[in-house]
Amino acid sequence: MDLGLIIQLISGAVGGNVAGSLMKNASLGTALNSVVGILGGGLGGQLLGMLGMGGAAAAGGGMDIATIITQVAGGGIGGGVLLAIVGLIKGAMAKQ
Repeated sequence: MDLGLIIQLISGAVGGNVAGSLMKNASLGTALNSVVGILGGGLGGQLLGMLGMGGAAAAGGGMDIATIITQVAGGGIGGGVLLAIVGLIKGAMAKQ
């Protein structure tokens, strides 16, 4: 497994839990916040790779600090955003 992907997944889990603690109405609980964050971290990292950010150095075998920071940011933001979306959908469905 690629080290960059592991970094993205871990930071996605952290991002999902941070977003859940900041947005109490969107929180799904620690376990589900982590799962949704992991998925969002993987998606966020892949999107950054498709945009040409964060994937070039890692694909070449090099891991510099800028690549790691980009992967942490992409994973964390992706995890937080996906948790917010899922939490808002859950809240909207509960109101019906």
